[in-house]
Amino acid sequence: MNAVEIEAAITELAAQPFDGAEFPYAFLAAFGNKETTLKRLRKGDSNASDVLGGVLQRNNIHLATCAVGEVGRTLRALKNSPRTLSAKAKFVLATDGETLEAEDLVSGEPISCGFVEFPDHFGFFLPLAGITTVREIKENPIDIRATSRLNKLYVELQQHNPDWAKAERRHDMNHFMARLVFCFFAEDTEIFDGLNLFSATVEKMTERDGSNTHEVLETIFRAMNSRKEDRDKARVPRWADPFPYVNGGLFSGSTDVPRFTRTGRSYLLRAGELNWKEINPDIFGSMIQAVAEDEERGELGMHYTSVPNILKVLNPLFLDDLRDQLESAGDNKVKLINLRRRMARIRVFDPACGSGNFLVIAYKQMRAIEAEINRRRVEVNLPSEIPLTNFRGIELRDFPAEIARLALIIAEFQCDVLYRGQKEALAEVLPLDAQNWITCGNALQLDWLAICPPTGVGVRVLSNDLFKTPLDQLEIDFENEGGETYICGNPPYRGSQWQTEEQKSDLGSIFEGRAKNWKSLDYVSGWFMKAADYGVNTQAGSAFVATNSICQGRQVETLWTLIFSTGHSISFAHTSFKWANLASKNAGVTVVIVGLAVNPGSARRIFSESIDGEVSIKAAEHINAYLVPGPDIIVGPRTLQLSGIGEMTFGNMPNDGGGLLLEQKDVEEAHRYGVPAKFIRPFVGSQEYIQGTERRCLWVEDNEFIEASSNPWMAGRFGLVRATRLKSDRATTKNLAKVPYRFGEIRQRGSEVVIVVPGVSSENRPYLPVGLLARGSIVSNKNFVLLDEPLWNLALIASRLHWVWIGAVCVRMRTDFSYSNTLGWNTFPVPTLTDQNRADLTQCAEEILLAREAQFPDTIADLYDPQHMPEQLRRAHEQNDEILERIYIGRKFRNDTERLEKLFDLYTKMSAGQVKINKARKSK
Repeated sequence: MNAVEIEAAITELAAQPFDGAEFPYAFLAAFGNKETTLKRLRKGDSNASDVLGGVLQRNNIHLATCAVGEVGRTLRALKNSPRTLSAKAKFVLATDGETLEAEDLVSGEPISCGFVEFPDHFGFFLPLAGITTVREIKENPIDIRATSRLNKLYVELQQHNPDWAKAERRHDMNHFMARLVFCFFAEDTEIFDGLNLFSATVEKMTERDGSNTHEVLETIFRAMNSRKEDRDKARVPRWADPFPYVNGGLFSGSTDVPRFTRTGRSYLLRAGELNWKEINPDIFGSMIQAVAEDEERGELGMHYTSVPNILKVLNPLFLDDLRDQLESAGDNKVKLINLRRRMARIRVFDPACGSGNFLVIAYKQMRAIEAEINRRRVEVNLPSEIPLTNFRGIELRDFPAEIARLALIIAEFQCDVLYRGQKEALAEVLPLDAQNWITCGNALQLDWLAICPPTGVGVRVLSNDLFKTPLDQLEIDFENEGGETYICGNPPYRGSQWQTEEQKSDLGSIFEGRAKNWKSLDYVSGWFMKAADYGVNTQAGSAFVATNSICQGRQVETLWTLIFSTGHSISFAHTSFKWANLASKNAGVTVVIVGLAVNPGSARRIFSESIDGEVSIKAAEHINAYLVPGPDIIVGPRTLQLSGIGEMTFGNMPNDGGGLLLEQKDVEEAHRYGVPAKFIRPFVGSQEYIQGTERRCLWVEDNEFIEASSNPWMAGRFGLVRATRLKSDRATTKNLAKVPYRFGEIRQRGSEVVIVVPGVSSENRPYLPVGLLARGSIVSNKNFVLLDEPLWNLALIASRLHWVWIGAVCVRMRTDFSYSNTLGWNTFPVPTLTDQNRADLTQCAEEILLAREAQFPDTIADLYDPQHMPEQLRRAHEQNDEILERIYIGRKFRNDTERLEKLFDLYTKMSAGQVKINKARKSK
């Protein structure tokens, strides 16, 4: 279940008569627990509660109902219960149907409220559904509640107005929803004169069956599109006259409204019951856009990006600098007014703005700084000098673009109320500005210089007014010329394998003729390149959220060589972290944030986030494309290992049509036919190794072929291989038909001790799943192998140092590591190892293997699950890391950024040293 669905279920539960025996199960059902889970709890199979009336769900919650007045005592009993601790419950909850008390046992945060009010705290309990909540949602549930109400209304209207659900009327439907949002907000903030003017009018003037609701709304909308002096001409009835003239494009054009049912009218009135004064435009916008997007409705409320995450982009881009200037200005009135004038000319441009989150947050943060300036200058009632038209955006879809503009309007009004007062805010909010500063279009096809032109140039081309049918182009000049431009946002990522033809075409329009390998770039690369091109024409800073793959592997050379050639450098960076949302299990994508500027100065910063969320900041003179302090360098594949350690190769490729690979039933059949055991070997691919599954293969040496083929069953398998290879279009494969008993590519004798590294593995594991196989194992080409190499090589591969190196220089498959011997292992810089170093690392490798063996029959997937890694194994790895890292710098590294910095420094020096040696040899 998503957050919106949970809110609806909890609200319904609180409205029902209280049933003490049933409440715990209904509560758990509201958070997505399946009926089978609840049945087990009811029977007692999985309910280990030792509190009267209690239900205990392991790793989740211990809750109980009780007699009236016993809530406090029952909550203490739940907290003190040994079962609560042993079951690792995250929450305790007690209620008597009149009051409810609960506590988050992880944070220690409590809540206490009347029973019917507990839905107001539904965000507090979202972790019960595997949803990592955020402060804004916990403290103010109005945004999710509003989304829930509007979604029900939207679905109901589409079901009973099928013509409005068609593509040609999608814009009209979305426009209608934007009008409703404004009306709900306006009546609760006194923009409309009169208590609940909109909702009360709808309830009074419409029939209970909803039959005339569309007519009443059309009349209200027509009134808000008519100036007072024009209302008689517009045939506005007296009952609609209290509605003010709003216009601003919001109520112009068609006033058509879809027809309502009794249920639709009820949903409309229920939405009006909410207190829309508390709406957060930065939250609400991203949620409400999902209402109008069919493909997103199933994830309603999941895509909210928290303010702290947005500020990871905006703060180092320009807000920190404004605050520093405010701090240094103190109470100096001249410096303060200079800062205020500077801010009035700043342009913030989000060319993938969605529903406007980044623009809204930037605007609100700047208004807060301006308010502090005015306070220090004792000018608290001054109108803001920061115009909304300085906050420009591009969005591909029309409804989010409409919501972005509306969100900025709401943010402006809320800031005016906060910093100037209700009276001043109301005096200036209407009529709305008819200008449009959010462009609806394809950002990678549009000219950014036309939409947000360089300093000193007025706007000459903008898109259509979003609040009416697209007609003529608008022209909007910036109110304050000569300012700075900051480009920011969270563009769509889309790896190369998942891009549509249109998206490939978008990238082609930017990169064709510039780079040979541009088709392998992530879609987000287009925004970085366009920002760099933009910055060539004007002094602009930019920063985007992006998948970390653009700063890893082959994409580094393709993308960043082009960006650096424009004169840009990386001004700041956030290294890899989870861009979390409200999705179940919080399955956010791993991202980086990269800031660009032509002249970033010397105060460049790298932000790194530890596993526990602690952020460290490192100053750097220069940041390279791998987001590491140091000079620009591209790590390319090598045929030989940089440090002269063990040789790594691919495993063996069968290319057999299935003739040489054996499932368990094949092995049993082979035994029945008398196949000698020496010809059947363990076969290990990446999944076999990681998941612990067993497969076998036929392995026959050249001198054994005659013996093997004398067995009818084996001869049949060889015939299958031969036939498959003869059907191939490749000459080399056809030629392999001559040796049908052999793998297509062989890199083993079959008698070696093998160190194996899966070709693909999850980045969620804290270490690479390297392992040791017994002699006789045959490894597939899905793995990499070191054959008969010393065991201390395993310690290197199993280290955190190697994990971060692979993460930086190797290619990714989605979010998984795609290992490479030439790019990952052969480039890995290792200092010269002494005999003692090798002995210590060998012991570390042995300890890791022994720790795994102690957990038999757990698989590698089980052992390296980050949530359930055995303590003995974790300690073995930590010991390995400490011993290896002391070889590098004499102590443990503080974080992954420091690890990469050292590795790149060592790689640079070792590479340069080898170049010099090679040149010297050639000169001889």
